[in-house]
Amino acid sequence: MTAIQDAVSPADTYGQPYAYERRELSEPDWRRFPGWRDVTEAQWRDAQWQRVHCLRNVRQLRAVLGDLVGEEFYADLEADQRELATMSMLLPPQMLNTMDVGSTEAFYADPVRRYMLPVRSDRDPEWPSHPHSARDSLHEAEMWVVEGLTHRYPTKVLAELLSTCPQYCGHCTRMDLVGNSTEQVAKHKLALKPVDRQDAMIGYLRRTPGVRDVVVSGGDVANVPWHQLESFLMRLLDIETVRDIRLATKALAGMPQHWLQPKVVEGLARVAGTAHRRGVNLAIHTHVNHAQSVTPLVAEAARTALDVGVRDVRNQGVLMRGVNDTPAALLDLCFALQGEANILPYYFYLCDMIPNAEHWRVAVWEAQELQHAIMGYLPGYATPRIVCDVPYVGKRWVHQLADYDRERGISYWTKNYRTGIEHDDPEALERCYPYYDPIQTLPEAGQRWWREGRG
Repeated sequence: MTAIQDAVSPADTYGQPYAYERRELSEPDWRRFPGWRDVTEAQWRDAQWQRVHCLRNVRQLRAVLGDLVGEEFYADLEADQRELATMSMLLPPQMLNTMDVGSTEAFYADPVRRYMLPVRSDRDPEWPSHPHSARDSLHEAEMWVVEGLTHRYPTKVLAELLSTCPQYCGHCTRMDLVGNSTEQVAKHKLALKPVDRQDAMIGYLRRTPGVRDVVVSGGDVANVPWHQLESFLMRLLDIETVRDIRLATKALAGMPQHWLQPKVVEGLARVAGTAHRRGVNLAIHTHVNHAQSVTPLVAEAARTALDVGVRDVRNQGVLMRGVNDTPAALLDLCFALQGEANILPYYFYLCDMIPNAEHWRVAVWEAQELQHAIMGYLPGYATPRIVCDVPYVGKRWVHQLADYDRERGISYWTKNYRTGIEHDDPEALERCYPYYDPIQTLPEAGQRWWREGRG
């Protein structure tokens, strides 16, 4: 239930489009699932138990759900895994527990299910992929300066330490590299040993003093053995020119138990203490897309990180149709994050143009309307920016486009810096770069233009 549907509040008397009402977080009872009826609270809070009991196939899901959902759902899921899925199935108990399994219909409609456990009938029947979709839609691998280190922005790099996560999201922007191969997608593989890859990254950063900001990601840093991650972070902190370090982990929401393990908390405290002494900003960036995912365990993990000295915990969500594409859904999520879990709403990205993702994507004009609709409700510092990550350009607020052909769904964007592969391109800062709306959002004339293959 959204805040708009709740009991009348004082704001309603003024006819506000959205009525805020504070809600305490709750952890759904996992014992409602037939397969987890005997799971204790101690087991549920145990990170190793969560990892061992992740759901990797339809057989395991059926063993947990039983007849809470009908056979048609399992068949639909199998068809998607066989025909369209770009990510293999990996669903932690924590994430499944935030979904509504009151009936087959409720499970189909559930917003968390829609992106964590996609089924065949979710996909767009005519345009499952945009004609301009690409496995590496942001061209990150083209900008590797060493394996796994993307130097895309002038002062920032992305360090992909590994290619696995504790959970796999259906819309993953790195679907060409992350996770196991699927029936449709043979994944690329990192070639270097982890220690050699990290050595090469550190070496590049020592030689490149213009880089001050390092996003440590993957995959998900929660899958890096802690002693290896701590060693890498301490080496980063030894580089005087590095002033910002961000740890990217959806597991803060998908498996908060990992970030509550004593060895991880103690290690994070050591890293945060070193960062503080050296004047480096250490932050955690997580990925939550719906208010249902913000539970007391997620709040506990975020506050624990802050308590041991991490400067900020921020959320980078993805804007997705059927998940969070209404003002109420976005505001409910932001108030849950900011007000109840001390997680700062930071960005909502338009879903990237990867294959078989068209049913999730929203048009730029829809994102602009959503940005307008959420203004004024949250504190300014906690009002998220909705951004379009334009290929070869980077993140741009959705109102920053230079031109927009609404009929054909093509927006045009400019930029003010060269990526790592454009140093010798004299026109890099002059040209306009295109981005494409989902074809199903276009007027009939625009859809016909694309059907005729003119794009």
